[in-house]
Amino acid sequence: MMSSMPVQEIKRRGMSAVDEALAEGPVQLIKSNRVAYVVMSEADYRQLMNDLAEARLSASEMDLRKGRVRRGESKELMKALMSD
Repeated sequence: MMSSMPVQEIKRRGMSAVDEALAEGPVQLIKSNRVAYVVMSEADYRQLMNDLAEARLSASEMDLRKGRVRRGESKELMKALMSD
C-alpha cells in the first residue's frame, strides 16, 4: 500500500520528509484533502516505464497473432479507413 503525506508536511519539514517516506515506496501527496501528486524514486519510475513498455509490446504481439494488424503504406491505410 502506498503511504500518503499532506503537502503541508513538506512545507514544514522540507524534502527530508519525502525522503523518509520514499524509503517505504511511492508517496501520495495530499492537497486540499485530495491526492494531488505521487512521488516515487527514480528506480521505481524506471521500473514503471519498463513494465508499461512490456505491456504495450505484449498487446501489440497479441494484435499481430489475432490478425488485427493491417500492413501497408499510410496513404493506403488512411484511404481504407475513410471508406469504411
